Amino acid sequence: MGKEHFLKEAQGLARRDFLKVAVAGGALLLGGSPHLFAQERKRVSVVTGGMGGVYFVMGGGIASLITKYGGAEAAAEVTAASVDNCKLIGAKKADIGFVMGDTGYDAFKGTGNFKGKPLPMRMLTVLYPNLMHVVTLEGKGIKKVADFKGKRVSTGAPGSGTEVKALRVLDAAGIDPDKDIKKDRLGASESAGALKDGKIDAFFWDGGVPTSSILDLAASPGVKMVLIAHDDLIPKMVQKYGPVYYKSVIPKGVYTGISHDTPVATVGNFLMCHQEMDEKLAYNIMKAIFDHLPELAAIHKEALNINPKDGSSSKAVPYHKGAQKFFKEKGFDVPV
Repeated sequence: MGKEHFLKEAQGLARRDFLKVAVAGGALLLGGSPHLFAQERKRVSVVTGGMGGVYFVMGGGIASLITKYGGAEAAAEVTAASVDNCKLIGAKKADIGFVMGDTGYDAFKGTGNFKGKPLPMRMLTVLYPNLMHVVTLEGKGIKKVADFKGKRVSTGAPGSGTEVKALRVLDAAGIDPDKDIKKDRLGASESAGALKDGKIDAFFWDGGVPTSSILDLAASPGVKMVLIAHDDLIPKMVQKYGPVYYKSVIPKGVYTGISHDTPVATVGNFLMCHQEMDEKLAYNIMKAIFDHLPELAAIHKEALNINPKDGSSSKAVPYHKGAQKFFKEKGFDVPV
């Protein structure tokens, strides 16, 4: 389900709301009740990621749920993903956003890309796990990350969580991204296209499974895609950057031609907001999402991995009061 669908749906809802306000205004002129006039809904910006990744697709779905059930008019926006999303939320230029757990932790603590400048952010929920895809093609001579030396590699879009994590994977493998590889900085769709066209030798993409652009690459005629296991690098990553990474697998058969499970570095995805977000709005957003998960799963099946138990499980960043209230009603206590 693409951007056009979500834009049309949001625009349709906006038109209906405009008509409601117009009718209420007419009622006021005709001597009707004045309270009918003030029915304008709050607008909520949902910052996501590139159009080839899961963030934008699921973000569009969440925006649709908020618009339908959350008492606000929401729209998903394309961004470079996690790092930029934190900056937008911290500056109050966006309301809620998708953020990889390691980036969200750095933003809250003032480390990494946010060194010395912690952002006033809070957790709404843990969504689903982000699995690092290290993608190449058969015949490139790449069996492990250390084989990237001398190759042209895309490390993810500037300002993305993929780039943050990719550089940490390279570091753990003993690869200097500025000296040992020819580095490109492309998003998921651009990376897949560049690999297919022979412009790069491999790329990193950190996201949900499956990711549409990688599905398309794997199914392309004449292409034999390869996923590179790198779970052996996780201990070094944890030692240097904290306990935010863990081992998971990209299951065999998810992508065409991949006949074995691929163990990879994984991190949770957070839905985050500014600490000053209205408590009632935050609560309503949580209800809109969790009370209608089947609708979200129909848009992207990663939503099948979203549940209150995992959603309330993070200790990395304090939860917003509205989220705390929601989870408490579900029987889960969260840090605030």
